[in-house]
Amino acid sequence: MTHSDPMAGIPADVFRARRASVSSVLGRGVLVLPSAPRLFRSRDTETRYRPDSELFYLTGCTEADAVAVLAGGDEARLVLFVRDRDPEAERWSGPVLGPEAAKERFGADETHSLSELETSMPALLREADAIYYRAGRRELLDRMIFEALSYSRSRGQRKGIGPRSLVDPGEALDELRLVKDRHEIERLRAAARVSAEGHRVALAAARPGRGEWVVEAEIDAAFRRHGARGPAFDTIVGSGANACVLHYVANGRVIEGGDLVLVDAGAEVGLYQGDMSRTFPASGRFSPEQRDVYEVVDAARAEAVATAAPGRSVAEVHETAVRVLTTGLVELGVLDGTLDELMDQEAHETFFPHQTSHWLGLDVHDPGDYAKEGRSRRLEPGMVLTVEPGLYFPAGAEGGAARYAGIGVRVEDEVLVTEDGSENLTGALLPTSADDMESLAGGVS
Repeated sequence: MTHSDPMAGIPADVFRARRASVSSVLGRGVLVLPSAPRLFRSRDTETRYRPDSELFYLTGCTEADAVAVLAGGDEARLVLFVRDRDPEAERWSGPVLGPEAAKERFGADETHSLSELETSMPALLREADAIYYRAGRRELLDRMIFEALSYSRSRGQRKGIGPRSLVDPGEALDELRLVKDRHEIERLRAAARVSAEGHRVALAAARPGRGEWVVEAEIDAAFRRHGARGPAFDTIVGSGANACVLHYVANGRVIEGGDLVLVDAGAEVGLYQGDMSRTFPASGRFSPEQRDVYEVVDAARAEAVATAAPGRSVAEVHETAVRVLTTGLVELGVLDGTLDELMDQEAHETFFPHQTSHWLGLDVHDPGDYAKEGRSRRLEPGMVLTVEPGLYFPAGAEGGAARYAGIGVRVEDEVLVTEDGSENLTGALLPTSADDMESLAGGVS
């Protein structure tokens, strides 16, 4: 597997089996997946292209300007539309496969030039009884699909043919993507390993007098050095009160002595994402108040990780973390009342306003419902989720929270649900105890 070839190491049969599973859901419907759009930083300056997760999951295709059509029915088939070879364009942007090579590489039943989309797509759409497509992705596709729906409604009624509904592709894909196969788990393990390497670099680099941006640069460079395509998301390096801003990405402050530094960063390896957080003292030692808050959060992380097992619900993982955090807030003198009363009041939300977990896979926030039929989803082997409790006391906090003002702590691990429990994919790679954080901060091993 290389930066430029995410398909490497995944047999063609894996993609074929995924398509077969989706076809069984489609019935006589048709699934239309365009590639991710090209994004521009400004004018004609493109950002680095990131392939569409759904398209890659079903086909392995990573080319821009492609369209995949998975037609269900008695003879399900994959039809791909891709760019033609163009030596002049490839001189600027690199080679493309072209229809003939794309057919062989991706195992398509048919491939066509993208220039044939308008002439070939209508027939594929009219054979379907439903179209699985996310409107707004591409203007030309939107128009053709709405025309097919309109035609079916006005003229297909007599013959009983044609598409009558537009369905989000997630209805066919999300459940399948939620449980990872062994190839996906292997890549998630790799992303976790590289993510941990970046965090080790951060622990050594984040010293008083350093800019948050310098630490960010060191982390992202470590990701690339160890085989990642780059960061899975904009790296967060929040020092001091910046750690209390949940999605802080400015990374523009100089770290000061006595600061805590919250790093939330993950590497993308083979298009699969890492996501972990560590919080540590820039000077190598927690203050008493910082250590007290840190140990509450890390205890919540440990108990929530232990809760993540087959048959337990996503809500139980969150409730476990909330119970530990709420108990800790009482012991810290921040909250007053009985545990049950405070849990009922959701009193923790002032200091812990986010959920404990999200799914992880091809996307940092991978698809999949967290509840079904009004009940929190039960965990199953092969699911991968984060566990990331935190406590945040912004500057200006009052009452019992005043002594912790400016302290923000988040500790996050990645957890794979297994047949008999769970495996912490990141915990063994980079320990989380307060003593470990002190010994690692500043590069002391």
